[in-house]
Amino acid sequence: MKRKFGDRANWRRITRRHFACRYVESREFNGYITLYTIYGLKEPLWKSYGRHTYRIADKGYSWLQYFPKDSHYIVTAMFDERQNIIQWYIDTCKVQGVTDQGVPWFDDLYLDVVVLWNGEVFLLDEDELEEALEREDISDSDYNLAWNTANAILHSIDAHAFPYFSLSLKHRAELFHHGEFRRK
Repeated sequence: MKRKFGDRANWRRITRRHFACRYVESREFNGYITLYTIYGLKEPLWKSYGRHTYRIADKGYSWLQYFPKDSHYIVTAMFDERQNIIQWYIDTCKVQGVTDQGVPWFDDLYLDVVVLWNGEVFLLDEDELEEALEREDISDSDYNLAWNTANAILHSIDAHAFPYFSLSLKHRAELFHHGEFRRK
């Protein structure tokens, strides 16, 4: 199982970035919200889903990430340089926490859901989850947690009840100014 950090400090592709983080308690959301803004990089990052290929990391792009309190998933909303949404990437996770330096992290459970800007939905990395179970990197309960979490997310998306689509668009526009959290 791989631990992933919100500040992506070890991401070698990025040469200049800014990371902002805040704990939020509101009626809409409880947990950490981070914004990772890319100012310089060695080369853009492209991903293919179905018949489409999208650039998800480039100069001026930003990733708004949600670490919902007591949840087994992390949501990353990826925006281009004009703050247009590219995709939402939802990682299933065993547990999440915060470093002594205040950086949120999560232990990735391999299974992911991607929702593109046009509404197409993809379930990813089922093979990685199966391999992790076979290698005994994860337990049977971790495996079941990943599937139960992914299925609940997919059901919520199908029911038009997944709040992070509208929430991320609202928060990207209202909570940040020049990559920094607005003052309260």
